Formats: sequence, C-alpha cells, structure tokens
Amino acid sequence: MKLIIKNLKKNFEQKQVLKDINYEFERGKIYGLLGRNGAGKTTLFNCLNEDLEIDGGEFYIDDGGVRKLCAEDLGYVLSTPNVPEFLTGREFLKFFIDINRKRITDLKSVDEYFDFMKIEVEDRDKLLKDYSHGMKNKMQMLVNIISNPDVLLLDEPLTSFDVVVAEEMKQMLKEIKNNHIIIFSTHIMELALDLCDEIVVLNNGVLTEIDRKGVDNEQLKEKIIEELKED
Repeated sequence: MKLIIKNLKKNFEQKQVLKDINYEFERGKIYGLLGRNGAGKTTLFNCLNEDLEIDGGEFYIDDGGVRKLCAEDLGYVLSTPNVPEFLTGREFLKFFIDINRKRITDLKSVDEYFDFMKIEVEDRDKLLKDYSHGMKNKMQMLVNIISNPDVLLLDEPLTSFDVVVAEEMKQMLKEIKNNHIIIFSTHIMELALDLCDEIVVLNNGVLTEIDRKGVDNEQLKEKIIEELKED
C-alpha cells in the first residue's frame, strides 16, 4: 500500500506554502518529516486530513487499485492534544470504542489498551482535565492506534514526553509500523535519525528525500542542514 501525493499546492492569500508536493509513502516505514518553523509541515498534514482545502494537485491510496484517501484511512495525532476533559480516561476510551466498534479489529479490553500505552492504574479513572500534557497526548495517540488506520500522521508527538516515556513511544511505533504508513513530523533531527526509516525535508514548498545510503549520521545531518539552507 502507498499514499501517493502529486503536485499538491496550498496558498494562503499571496503566499505559496506548498508549491509542488510530490511523494510516495509506503506501508511498513516511518517517515521523518523535517522542516524549519513555518515550512508547512502542519499545513501538509491538515491538507491530507482535509481540514484545509488544497489549491491544486491530488493525493490518494494505491493498494492494488487507486482510491480516494478517506477519514477511516487516516489517524492524526496533533501536537496540542484535543481530548474531552470532562470525561475520565476510562470513560473516554469506552466511548471511543463504543462508537468505533465496527471498525476496530482485534478488540481488547479497556485495561489492556491502558496497559499497552503504559498508563498507570491510578490514572485511568482521573478526569482528562487533570492529565498532564504528555498524558493527554498518550490518550490521543492511543485512540488513533485502536482505530488502526492505514496512515498515521504524527505532528510533533513526542515533545511533551519525558525521556523514559518518549523512548517507550518510539519502541511502540517501531512495533506497529509494519501495518501502517507513518509520517512523523519533528524539528528534532536526532529523533528523526534514530526512529525513522526515511527522511524527507520540506523546504520552500517542496518535499525532498534525503538519501541515507552509504552515509553515517553525521554526514546525514550535514545533508539535511544543507537542504534546509537552500533557498
């Protein structure tokens, strides 16, 4: 399975943020999406999620036949988590499972999902408004994993976690990547190099793949920085 983007464009008034995005993302890989502040990483995600209307081009799924990318195909973990703070963690998870039961494969118990995401027993019945930013982010990531979409868009998902939890989340993403296309936006180069199979840079409105073959991490960093410098 592939997510294919062709000639995607997005303008904000006179400013071209995405000029000509062309890329093929394959299932089984984690793609590190790097770019300077304001490069358009979140704009690209919002276009794929159809929160923004594109100004040109197209994107679609190719799984032996071409079809439109639909809501069920896509999971989107925002950098600022959006959860119903008036519910407890358990209530939120039960509600999400109930309304999505038909599309959930290999359904597990609520506590099994909590265990999978390493959410402590004492936190499961707390109101989400009392969760830390990192805990809310965990819950947001968990419901997206439960729904098991083909494509996971992760917008700076690990920045709110401490070192231990971030490492747990990295291992979890590596465990599930074979069944997904994962696009991981980050501004932390070392994180992208450690976690991701492929590195793509968004600069001046276009996506460029950085070839990792035959170079060590220091050489790769130099190649990324040079690509980000180009005007």
